[in-house]
Amino acid sequence: MKIIVCIKQVPNTKEIRIDPETGTMIRKGVPSIINPDDKHALEAALALKDANPAEVHVTVLSMGPLQAKDALMECLCIGADEAVLLSDRAFGGADTWATAHTLAAAIRKMGAFDLILCGQQAIDGDTAQVGPQLADRLNLPQVTYAQALSLEGNTLTVERQMEDGYQVIRTALPALVTATRKLNQPRYMNVRDIVRVTRLEEPVQVMGLADIDIDPSEIGLKGSPTRVKRSFSPTPGSEVRFLEGDPTEMAAALLTELRELTLVKK
Repeated sequence: MKIIVCIKQVPNTKEIRIDPETGTMIRKGVPSIINPDDKHALEAALALKDANPAEVHVTVLSMGPLQAKDALMECLCIGADEAVLLSDRAFGGADTWATAHTLAAAIRKMGAFDLILCGQQAIDGDTAQVGPQLADRLNLPQVTYAQALSLEGNTLTVERQMEDGYQVIRTALPALVTATRKLNQPRYMNVRDIVRVTRLEEPVQVMGLADIDIDPSEIGLKGSPTRVKRSFSPTPGSEVRFLEGDPTEMAAALLTELRELTLVKK
């Protein structure tokens, strides 16, 4: 069984700042990490491998600059068997549409697979679009927002998170699933796999535009229909007021103010 896990190296959003003059993200000095949701997708793949170690092969796939090798190396040290990086200047500036299109071309080049796992969304965009778009490009059944999954033979059973509960969905493989943080608890790197990776001559396979069958006009910035008009940090504009005194009087005063602000009906 061949499982492909799509991961993304992202800036740590806890330390992101926006340049007020240019409206662009200040990346200097901001550490990069594996997108948190993608770690849950990787853990789901490794759990299936633990159950059938001789039959399951886990490949991690990413698109980004060469520095994304670091994220893929970490995945290998966690337990993935193989790592592939799509890196080419032609891929730069891609939106979700162009990203999914490029990943799909790479997956076709990589050959047969049984299951694709992706994180629910990336913390630097929060669109939750790449997984579903990738499934569409590859003509796969998809189950999004997985909070539990199990495999029996060729049938995958997934609990899909909903606002008011969950759905149970069964699908035949091959299929694509996006993982939520409720799905599992990701494991850490381990000594055995760290040693294994250090002995590999080329731990990460790098693929460029020349290595995949794709129209150059449909990738990168040129092939991206989405345009970001402006990025900015929101400025706080709210006012905090404290009411003190008797609880009954405070409740009445609060109700009066909410009515004046038309936040409740009179």
